[in-house]
Amino acid sequence: MAFTLNGRETTVEVETRTLLTDALRHGLGATGTHVGCEHGVCGACTVSIDGVPARACLTLAVGVEGCAVRTVEGLAPEPGRLGVLQAAFRRRHALQCGFCTAGILMSLDAYLAFRPNPSRREITEVIGGHLCRCTGYAPIIEAALEAAAELRGDIPAPSSPEAAHA
Repeated sequence: MAFTLNGRETTVEVETRTLLTDALRHGLGATGTHVGCEHGVCGACTVSIDGVPARACLTLAVGVEGCAVRTVEGLAPEPGRLGVLQAAFRRRHALQCGFCTAGILMSLDAYLAFRPNPSRREITEVIGGHLCRCTGYAPIIEAALEAAAELRGDIPAPSSPEAAHA
């Protein structure tokens, strides 16, 4: 099966019953996509398929043939650098154990591409489909709003890669 993974043409051999989570994690080593509930409820496995967030634990791998799939690994602009959302999560301490973080980042990334000036209520609705037991959601909302402002150019980006990781 052939598809684009994080901007690169990829092929992986899968059985017709293989879930996308398994193809990504075990077939391709994209372990940023987490497997939580395996029922599509927790959101930890959220990826982007052709720009739309999807639960990878409910998606058959063969269903993404010819599609563009983006995982949390695809958010970083280059190895060793965090993407805007990732850096805001780090600055705002919007992750604790980190298990839910990849799925939340993927949902927010897709939403901010569609709606660059979201309200607090909208962000709350977007992350409402994700279960997080550690952060209490407040830092996640603050990080998303900060990242949206940075992406719009309303606040300056950190001046150096080190500042983005602080």
